[in-house]
Amino acid sequence: VQQISGMLTEMFQKARLEKPGQVDPRAAEFTLSLLAAMYDRSGTGYIKIRSAAAALIALSGDTLLAKYRAFFQFYAVPHGKVALITRSALRSLLTDLNQIPAIVGESCPLSCVEIATYSCFHGVLNSAIVEEKFLSWLRSEPAVLLWLPTCYRLSATEMVSHQARCR
Repeated sequence: VQQISGMLTEMFQKARLEKPGQVDPRAAEFTLSLLAAMYDRSGTGYIKIRSAAAALIALSGDTLLAKYRAFFQFYAVPHGKVALITRSALRSLLTDLNQIPAIVGESCPLSCVEIATYSCFHGVLNSAIVEEKFLSWLRSEPAVLLWLPTCYRLSATEMVSHQARCR
């Protein structure tokens, strides 16, 4: 938690410099509190860096494709000249991401993670998949992660304005 706190403080200080007046001075504190509520419910003072990174990526304002690629980079393992994501790494990613809707009471049971893992690896003979297969599966909007593209679309439309008047 101490290490993550330092990283968040540094990240939000840089953001405050880039966007003066747009970043709450307590952003690092609030974000750490959210991460602890999601990943350290028993108060051990320990949060996996990879879990925190997954949450920060998911909650970032980046594009869906950029988020999906970042997930792959954090959870994939090197295999020669390529990186692959294994079934167990995918389970870890989905379990970590499932903590985000869980914080507001919208989690799905562990069986959702297993069903999603099975669907991603359906028809795959190997124990791991390449990035393109992973991205293709995520673009199909699996039910366990349906909240992610939905939140992205909502945030993307926040700044849309139409020149129409309603009565």
